Amino acid sequence: MAGRSETYEFIAPCHFGLEACTKKEIMRLGYEISEVSDGKVSFKGDAQAICRSNIFMRTTERILLKVCEFKAYTWDELFELVYAVSWEDVIPWNGRIWVAKAASVKSKLFSPRDFQTIIQKAIVKRLQKAYKREGERLPMDGADYALRVSAYKDVITIGIDTSGESLHKRGYRKLTAKAPITETLAAALLMLTPWRNDRILVDPFCGSGTFCIEAAMMAANIAPGMERNFAATRWSNIMDKTLWYATYDEARGLKSDGLKQYGEHTDIQGYDIDPEVLYAARENAERAGVRDLIHFQSRDVALLSHPKKYGLIVTNPPYGERLEEKEDLPELYKALGDRYAALDDWSMYVITAWEDAEKYLGRKADKNRKIYNGMMKTYFYSYLGAKPPALNKEHLKI
Repeated sequence: MAGRSETYEFIAPCHFGLEACTKKEIMRLGYEISEVSDGKVSFKGDAQAICRSNIFMRTTERILLKVCEFKAYTWDELFELVYAVSWEDVIPWNGRIWVAKAASVKSKLFSPRDFQTIIQKAIVKRLQKAYKREGERLPMDGADYALRVSAYKDVITIGIDTSGESLHKRGYRKLTAKAPITETLAAALLMLTPWRNDRILVDPFCGSGTFCIEAAMMAANIAPGMERNFAATRWSNIMDKTLWYATYDEARGLKSDGLKQYGEHTDIQGYDIDPEVLYAARENAERAGVRDLIHFQSRDVALLSHPKKYGLIVTNPPYGERLEEKEDLPELYKALGDRYAALDDWSMYVITAWEDAEKYLGRKADKNRKIYNGMMKTYFYSYLGAKPPALNKEHLKI
C-alpha cells in the first residue's frame, strides 16, 4: 500500500468561468495548486486529500487522480505511451477498469470508442505483465477505477475518478423543480457574492430550494459529501479506510459545532409562487439537515419586501424554458427589478440565459460574468448595494 505521505496530483473539474471558486476551496483545504485552466483546477496532496476534497468541496463535479499526461498523434503511439505507465502502482489486479469518458478538442485523435478500446487494452496488458499473469483475464471484480480521458491539442491526460457519482449529487435533492440549478453551480455562485451567514439571503424564485439549501449548509459548516460514499471508499491499494473514518469524523464535528454556533443566526428565505415546488424545497431542506435554517413561503415576486438593510437577493429566475410563453418574462423581470429597487441598501445577483434581463431589471448590472451551465451560456448579473457595517467577528466566515 502506498504511504499516506506520498504526494499525488488531482484534477477538480468545475464550471467554466468559476475556476477561481474551486481554486479558493482547494487552498482553504490546505493543498497546493499546480495548474488552473478552463473548466478545471489541478492540485497536489496526499492520500487523505482524496477523502477531504470529495467530502468537503462544494464547487467541483468530481475529483480525478491524475495518472499521466503526454502528447500522442497516432493510435499506436497512444497504446505504447499508456502501456509504459506504471498502472500497477494505482490499480490492483482485480480492479474494475474502464474508460468512462473520453473528450477530444483540437487533437488528431478524436474517436471516443478508439480511446476506450486502446487505452483499456494497453492497461490490461501492462497489469498482466506487472503482476506476472500474462494471458490471464483480469477478474475485474474489485473496486471501481473508472478512467477519464482528455485530449486537448494532442496532449492526452488520463485520470482515475475517485468520486463515482457526480459530486453535485449531495443526496438531498430527491424532488426537483423544472430547470433546476445544480448544487455545485449554486455553491460557486454564492461564493462569488459577499454573502456570509450573518447576512440576509432571499431567493424569490427558489424552485426546489438549491440556493437556500447550499447557503444554509455553508452557514452551518455542513460538508456536502458527508452523507454519501465515493468510488475510492473501496480502494485499499492507495489508502486505508482509517483515512475515510477520520475525515467523516471531522465533518461530523464541524457540522455539530456549526449548527450550535451559527445555525440560529441565519436569515435565509426562499419564495416561489408554486406550492408544489415549495413542498419539494422543504423536503429537500429536511434531507439536507437545514430545514430549521430556512423560511420557505409561497409569494409572488411582486410582493417581495424586507424591513432590514444590507440583504442579498441571489436567484435563478425563469428565462423561457420554464414558462409557457416567453412573453411573460418582461413583466416578471420588471417586477423583480422594481422590488429590488425598493429595498434598502441591498445587493442582487441574478443568473439567467435571457439576453434582455438587464433591460427589464431596470438598469445595467455593475458586473456581468459569463458562465456556462452545461452547454447553455448564462449571465451572472451583479447589482452591488452598500456595504454593511463591520460584521460580527464571532460569526463564521465561509
